[in-house]
Amino acid sequence: MANLKEIRTRISSVKSTRQITNAMKMVSAAKLRKAQNAVTRLRPYANKLNEILSRLGNVNGGDIENIYAEERPEEHILIFAVSSNRGLCGPFNANIVKKITALLEGPYAEQYHKGNVLIYTAGSKAGQILKAKGYKIAEQFDDIYDNLTFEKVAEIADGLMDAFRNKTFDRIDIVYNKFKNAAVQILTREQFLPVKHEDNRSPVNNDYIFEPSEQYIFDTLIPDSLRTQLFAAITDSYAAEQGARMTAMHQATDNATEMIRSLTLSYNKARQAAITKEILEITAGAEALKG
Repeated sequence: MANLKEIRTRISSVKSTRQITNAMKMVSAAKLRKAQNAVTRLRPYANKLNEILSRLGNVNGGDIENIYAEERPEEHILIFAVSSNRGLCGPFNANIVKKITALLEGPYAEQYHKGNVLIYTAGSKAGQILKAKGYKIAEQFDDIYDNLTFEKVAEIADGLMDAFRNKTFDRIDIVYNKFKNAAVQILTREQFLPVKHEDNRSPVNNDYIFEPSEQYIFDTLIPDSLRTQLFAAITDSYAAEQGARMTAMHQATDNATEMIRSLTLSYNKARQAAITKEILEITAGAEALKG
């Protein structure tokens, strides 16, 4: 009977876990819908802004001065990693860490061994894992998701732009999970600075009148574009996180249901065996009394 009690306890425990995972799945699904709407609204704006900048860069042969597009020897690198503040979302954060370690051991190995690669993190999980592996985190923005707004992200983007202009960094990369759908996240490494423009566009008609000037417009749009790029990456990552967590919790709920079914079957078998044993003992006792 002790075995039966143990199985009942396990069934009760798994049922409680299933309630939690199912609740987390529903919460993530609600957050995902909101985050997905934000991503859907933001992407067309970001794409159109980049298109305008590319077309403007081709006006007059692309002679506009752009400090943010300055190509320099990549001696000092910044990796901006976007992860989550919470776990239970499958390999979401582990994939970010793997990508960063691959960069530090691959294309940025020489700079890293010289101490010229710094890591910033948005979200605490990547920082925690990287620290446990012995990597140093230069700066953490763990509160970014407490109130995710464009203004808060714009402050971070302005700091990154200042660091690039001051030549603290020669290149800044963003590593994040891009949202595709609830079940699929695309691990992405994106160059933030220097700004890259497509060179395959043909020069556009330069019969334009710019007010106050094309250089002023360019200098205004570039920072806005970079702020939007960083905000889009973090918004994408947040939506991808909710999708990954919803998928993970859905799988956990299904696994718990299967475990409950298996434990219930084991319980019924053990109970039937115990009943059969008792019947045999009673029968044996009755036969002994007859003798």
